[in-house]
Amino acid sequence: MYRKITVLKVVAGLVLVVGTSCKTLRKITAHDNSLANSQKASKAGNPQFIDGIEVTPGNVVNTRHKTNASKIKNLNTTNEDTRNWVNIEKANWLQVKYAIILDATVEKLTDIALLQKIEEWWGTNYCLGGSTKNCIDCSALTFIIMRDVYGVNLPRTAQEQYNVSTKIPDDSLQEGDLVFFHTGGRRSRQISHVGIYVANNKFVNASSSGGVTISDLNDPYWKHAYRGAGRVRQNM
Repeated sequence: MYRKITVLKVVAGLVLVVGTSCKTLRKITAHDNSLANSQKASKAGNPQFIDGIEVTPGNVVNTRHKTNASKIKNLNTTNEDTRNWVNIEKANWLQVKYAIILDATVEKLTDIALLQKIEEWWGTNYCLGGSTKNCIDCSALTFIIMRDVYGVNLPRTAQEQYNVSTKIPDDSLQEGDLVFFHTGGRRSRQISHVGIYVANNKFVNASSSGGVTISDLNDPYWKHAYRGAGRVRQNM
């Protein structure tokens, strides 16, 4: 049985871990191998429950799958990279949660407002033309996130969002950049899908197979459909 973990901060910078049985992070069975988790944040001031994540003073691991050495970070090591991976005492719980989902270091996830908005919409079903918590499509999700998090008003469709964005090289991608895809037939070159880059080649999107979830640019499906990245925010 998988375990749900309550993470509480105590004195001397230690973390107290209390385990209770629960569901774990589920992996969407989809062509893009997207990750999905319907767990929502608890109210402010209450203990935070992070599905499928075990946090101890020495390690951070995903309890559903065995992880390789690169995914287990020893907080007591003298190695600079792993020591900086996470300061459990200071890190926002969403940073810890999404660092594990994204297989990224906590310090790379600096945009807490973006993480909060992803958490708010996480698991929402997909439907073409939708823009509500009942169901939403890809460009409506990017429209809402860019408006609410960054104060940027985008056009409504993926192609229009592509047209107004400043094209950037892949090695310049930052949190909040747009990533564009052509998922239609060979005859059309129109941009038909869009997501928002988060970290470590991962992006949030409203997928027809998994709803609002995190997908990987290196996944064969998305890699084949990828058409480039764009930036609509200034001061980046």
